[in-house]
Amino acid sequence: MKTLCQYISKYMGALVLLAAAVAVWQPELFLWMGPRTINPMLGVIMFGMGLTLSPSDFKMVLRRPKDILIGCLAQFTVMPLLAMGLTWAFRLPKELALGVILVGCCPGGTASNVITYLAKGDLALSVGMTATSTLLAPLLTPLLVWLIAGTMVNVDTVGMLLSIVYVVIAPILVGLLCQRFLPRLTQGVVPYLPAFSSIVIAFVVGIVVSHNAERLLVGGWLVVLVVMLHNVCGLGLGYLIGRGLGLADAKRRAISIEVGMQNSGLASSLATLHFAAFPMATIPGAIFSVWHNISGALVARLYTYKKPS
Repeated sequence: MKTLCQYISKYMGALVLLAAAVAVWQPELFLWMGPRTINPMLGVIMFGMGLTLSPSDFKMVLRRPKDILIGCLAQFTVMPLLAMGLTWAFRLPKELALGVILVGCCPGGTASNVITYLAKGDLALSVGMTATSTLLAPLLTPLLVWLIAGTMVNVDTVGMLLSIVYVVIAPILVGLLCQRFLPRLTQGVVPYLPAFSSIVIAFVVGIVVSHNAERLLVGGWLVVLVVMLHNVCGLGLGYLIGRGLGLADAKRRAISIEVGMQNSGLASSLATLHFAAFPMATIPGAIFSVWHNISGALVARLYTYKKPS
């Protein structure tokens, strides 16, 4: 069973891509799961993240505040600014622009930790950045969306804050409590969590894509290009920021991956909950969920072949 789980985790990008393809060509296989099932699924993933975090991860934040600060500043500046610039440069329709902005303003995704490990990056820094950006998200994500997209649509910042607390923060806290008071149970399930999370992410992508399959086929290629550029530029700029600040190569890799890989499932969830009048706003998050797992795997392979500089 553990070997199977390792394969699922390793080929998460292929699994997510397969789910997206099936959702486009046979959407009825996912349509029975409505958009409202996305939040509980994301909550399960965040609960798993809480089970894997440890007090040492938070102590690391205190021991290495400079590295965490650099990473989080890059996270919440590079990706929102790239989203704003790309939506303007490609003149995306308002609905799709909103979706790209939501992706850019979300915290780092949990898959980034797996990719950082595969890329031989600084895993402790990656975990610390994911945890910190996730805890900052209830305040920064609604604020950034309001600043960038507030002129296009009415942004319910308080509602978004509460949604992130319910979907992200609360499940993580429950996971931490389970780890504290049920250590044996936690140790038994942790080895299977990456594979389980990969499967849940694939289902989230399938649900979002299936409900937008027709729109995606009609006008999807432009937003696919924008999403790919958003991710690739984030990966590249994250690495260059680390290099410009003279950080060790392992830290550059971690920051690169953390900046480029977003919690795009959360972006799709926020679009569904708070921008129901703009159904296509969920599409960029779904595409990003597929693409960043593929690009992450490719970047990890690239970094492992690259000699540390």
